[in-house]
Amino acid sequence: MPLALLALAVGAFGIGTTEFVMMGLLPDVADDLGISIPTAGHLVSAYALGVVIGAPLLAAATTRMSRRTVLIALMALFVVGNALSAVAPGEISLLAARFVSGLPHGAFFGVGAVVATGMVAPERRARSVSLMFLGLTVANIVGVPAATAMGQQLGWRATFLGVSAIGVAAIAALAVLIPRDSAPAPTTGLRGELAALRSLPVWLALGTTVAGFGALFAAYSYITPMLTDAAGFAETSVTLLLALFGVGATAGNLLGGRLADHSLRGTLFGGLASLVVVLALFPLLMRTPVTAAASVALLGMAAFVTGSPLQLMVMEKAAAAPSLASSANQAAFNLANAGGAWIGGLALTAGFGVTSPATAGAALAVLGLAVAGTAWTVDRRRAVLAPAPGRERVVAGHVPQTDRVASHAGVTE
Repeated sequence: MPLALLALAVGAFGIGTTEFVMMGLLPDVADDLGISIPTAGHLVSAYALGVVIGAPLLAAATTRMSRRTVLIALMALFVVGNALSAVAPGEISLLAARFVSGLPHGAFFGVGAVVATGMVAPERRARSVSLMFLGLTVANIVGVPAATAMGQQLGWRATFLGVSAIGVAAIAALAVLIPRDSAPAPTTGLRGELAALRSLPVWLALGTTVAGFGALFAAYSYITPMLTDAAGFAETSVTLLLALFGVGATAGNLLGGRLADHSLRGTLFGGLASLVVVLALFPLLMRTPVTAAASVALLGMAAFVTGSPLQLMVMEKAAAAPSLASSANQAAFNLANAGGAWIGGLALTAGFGVTSPATAGAALAVLGLAVAGTAWTVDRRRAVLAPAPGRERVVAGHVPQTDRVASHAGVTE
């Protein structure tokens, strides 16, 4: 694997840290700014909104730029957003800064996935994506706890200055480790990228992401009350238990990347099926501390096995627009975050019990399996209906569009 993947992982580590650290700093930020904790919670939503809006817009706006240049520019915007967060004088300015911090998130992962897969042999593409995502999962083990502790000891503003420093280190790594000729500017342009997104398989792949990761966030958003009220853990133990989630996510991410290089669709189906099982068993697993702790790690592993397969599948389905499609998939991840948390909250509000968000998550994972199955059926039907090689009608000397797309990416079954 090329050393340049380390630069992408460093950037992912910084992004993962700033995305999740706000949850641990909410009481400190609320107390310092004189606002309630629910109001401070809007800072989490502001970041997510920035991701959803920024992912497709920034990817589309930079279609003619070298991908190496795009990655460096996106990380520079990340540094600016976090630096503004550190010096924000009040709630409104901090909301705006968090929105800016979220803008480069999706586009960085989207363009980074294209660069990562372009630097390795075809049989290692999923593994290269998983190594970039490694920075995100490790952030949940090391970055978020360390940044939270820094904020509690030195003030929450110091945390965002520290995250800005990680961004500067990522810029240096990107500039040094990614060769200039490894990430040229794409030739399709904005119109070509948008046209490539008008495809049912692309939208089915994005729908699988929303349903599959919505299942994760339906449960994970309410993991703390499950651990304290159902499993009987003290609140002081929750931070350590959430680190177990990061360990499971890291293991699942690496495993998913390795397996997907052998069978992309098989890994996706297997990951979603395991997620259904883990979430369905949550009410039972939460009855004892030992099984509850194991369930947290299993949840992270089952969910993140599907991470790199989903990213790669979206890129393959939109072979003529990999950067835009890959960035759109990151927006889908964040829609899953918001939608999953909302659905899990509905189950709690309805009075179905403290573990009911996990049951709702299991239902969403089943939906994800159904969408993935539909995508598989559509692909098989299109393969059957596709004209045999050599029998396509060539018009005005042009190669048929289906052949041009197929030459860019062979879908792994």
